[in-house]
Amino acid sequence: MTALAPYACQPSDSRGRLHPESLSTFRSPWQRDRDRIIHSSAFRRLKHKTQVFVEHDGEAYRGDYFRTRLTHTIEVAQVARTIAGALGLNTDLAETVALAHDLGHPPFGHTGEDALAALMAPHGGFDHNAQALRIVTRLERHYADFDGLNLTWEALEGIAKHNGPVLAPLPYALAAVNAQWDLELHTNASAEAQVAAVADDVAYNHHDLHDGLRAGLFTEAELAELPVIGPAFAEVDRLYPGLDATRRRYEALRRVFGVMVEDVIAVAQNRLTSLQPRSVDEIRGMEGPIIRFSKPLYQNIKAIKSFLFTRMYRAPAVVVERENVTRMLNDLFPLYLASPERMPDQWRDAALALPDQTARARLVLDYVAGMTDRYAIAEHQRLFAA
Repeated sequence: MTALAPYACQPSDSRGRLHPESLSTFRSPWQRDRDRIIHSSAFRRLKHKTQVFVEHDGEAYRGDYFRTRLTHTIEVAQVARTIAGALGLNTDLAETVALAHDLGHPPFGHTGEDALAALMAPHGGFDHNAQALRIVTRLERHYADFDGLNLTWEALEGIAKHNGPVLAPLPYALAAVNAQWDLELHTNASAEAQVAAVADDVAYNHHDLHDGLRAGLFTEAELAELPVIGPAFAEVDRLYPGLDATRRRYEALRRVFGVMVEDVIAVAQNRLTSLQPRSVDEIRGMEGPIIRFSKPLYQNIKAIKSFLFTRMYRAPAVVVERENVTRMLNDLFPLYLASPERMPDQWRDAALALPDQTARARLVLDYVAGMTDRYAIAEHQRLFAA
C-alpha cells in the first residue's frame, strides 16, 4: 500500500465513532463507513431520485440514459478516488464522503429541496447536507446497538462541511448532530472531503452537458462556442475528421472531463508543495480550501454553468416540470402534517406521539424527503386524483 501524505487522514488517527465499536479485522474505519453507506436504504433510494429530469412514465425526458442521484454519486466517487490517489490522500475517506454527499436529497432534485425548504421555514428549515447527517446518525435503523450508521467523526465532518465551513444559524438537523458530537463546523474539512466536493462539481458539469444534449435542449454547435468545450470539439475534429456524431460528442466531453480533473490535481499539487502542510489539522485551519480549480478554469466553468442554467435548468419544459413537482410537494406535505393517518403505520404512530407541530413537521419532512420521484408521484395520484 502506498504511504499517505502527512496531510492526509490516517486511519490510525481517526477520532472514532460516537458509539464505540471494535476495529474490523479486514477493513479500515473508512472502508467500513463506505460499506455501511452502500448497504443503506437511503443509498438504494438514490436509484430513483433524479438530478434535473423527473423519472416517471409519460415524460418527454424520460429515459434510462439520463443520470439519477445514484449514477451521479458513483461518478463522483470515481473522480474523488482518482484525485485523492494522485495527491497522496486517503482514497477510502474521499470515496466515503462522495458516496454520502447526496443521501439527503429529496425527490425531484434541487426543485424538491427548494419546495421543502419553503415548507419547513417555520420549523427550522431544510438543507440536504444536514438531512444526510440526520439519515446517517438517526434515520437508518438496522443495527441493534444504535440508530444510524455510526460513522466515524471524519466521515460525519466531511458530510457536514465538504463545501466549506458552516456558519450559524445552523439547520436544525445539523445543529442536533453537532450538539451531540462537535464537528468543528467553523473550520475547513479534511482535504479528502474537499476532494469529494470538487469531484461533485466535475461530475455534474460533465454529465449535465451529456444529458442536456441527449434531451435536445441545446446542440453541439452551441456548446462549441463555450470555453474549454469549443477547443475540445476542435481537437476531436482535427484528430478524427468525419467522426460520427455520437462518438464525436463523447470524445469531446471526455476531454472536458479530463481538463477539469487535471486542473484540480495540478493546482492542489502546487499549493501543497508551496504550503507544506504537516497534518490534516493544518489543512482544516487554512484560510480557504486547498482543493479547488485554478482561477482561469473556474471562470470558464462559471461561463459553462451560466449556459446550463439558462438552457437546461430553466428550459421552458423543465420549468413546467419544476412547477408540477413543486405543486405535488406543496400538496403532500401539509396533508401529512394535518392528517398523519395518511402516512404508513409506523410514520403515523410516530407522528401522533409527538408533542408539538414543529416536531411533527420534522418527522413529516423525514418521510417526504426520503421518497423517490416515482413514489412521490404515485402518492400524489393516490391522494389527490380527482
